Amino acid sequence: MARYLAQIIVMGAQVVGRAFARALRQEFAASRAAAEARGSAGQQSAAASSITGMTLQEAQQILNISKLSPEEIQKNYEHLFKVNDKAVGGSFYLQSKVARAKERLDEELSIQQQNKRKEHSSQQQDQT
Repeated sequence: MARYLAQIIVMGAQVVGRAFARALRQEFAASRAAAEARGSAGQQSAAASSITGMTLQEAQQILNISKLSPEEIQKNYEHLFKVNDKAVGGSFYLQSKVARAKERLDEELSIQQQNKRKEHSSQQQDQT
């Protein structure tokens, strides 16, 4: 009886181990594919995330932005910054998070503009 129980435990561990290894390989392949798809723009965005300490998604959530438009960013920033002013009973911590989120979104906008300029100049060179 103990022998069968030990065999069941060993086989179960092997099955779980193989499934874990397969999932790890799939995740690694998906991560590599996503990194290749992002290209240099993804590297610049990742650098901006590490500098500001905030991801693009986090910044969008803080400012309640669905797409990157400078007008919407500025409007939401001004509102949230005023609402969280310590003089009106707000939180300095939240106000600083709002400011960092705006900085991160502004950085992302500048990265996108740089990439558009590069694409535009490369298209002009291809035409000549």
